[in-house]
Amino acid sequence: MLTDLPNILTLSRIAVIPLIVLLVALGGAWGDFLAALLFTAAGITDYLDGRLAREMAQLSDFGRMLDPIADKLLIGATLMALVGFGHLPGLGIYPAIVIMLREILVSGLREYLAEIRVGLPVTKLAKWKTGVQMVALGLLLLSGPGAALIGLGGLPMGWIGGTLLWMAAVLTLITGWDYLNAGLRHVTKPAA
Repeated sequence: MLTDLPNILTLSRIAVIPLIVLLVALGGAWGDFLAALLFTAAGITDYLDGRLAREMAQLSDFGRMLDPIADKLLIGATLMALVGFGHLPGLGIYPAIVIMLREILVSGLREYLAEIRVGLPVTKLAKWKTGVQMVALGLLLLSGPGAALIGLGGLPMGWIGGTLLWMAAVLTLITGWDYLNAGLRHVTKPAA
């Protein structure tokens, strides 16, 4: 189970988090570039792990449990690093807060619903939300001098990434509301 390729990919997403945070903290062209590169590779593993699990018939409860946790850890740590080291443009802290609050809300809902044996499946819109978040954060990581290393120094990476982060926040609110409504349908009266 732990040695299945899909689970290894998921675990690798968690393993790179300290490196990404360290590289953001170090800053500079190479720090930004390598942080963005590692984050992009981690984002690709998010796409690959589920697909490979289905294709290789290696679906497991462990993988289903760990995949959303790995996503939340990667996105949360990257958002905190970007905020903490001043890499978010303008009012970028507000979509970051919305994203973090939604992740906590959905995690709490899933935990409660699991106790009453109700699943809360991931919606297609939530997958799009995650994709937009990944692209936004990757661009924001590259928005400093690291963009010049790959010939993109003239592009407004911070503006593009910031705009996508706001779009992700809107999708976050929509999917959070959908999950909240779905979860509330299963809330029962408290036990006596």
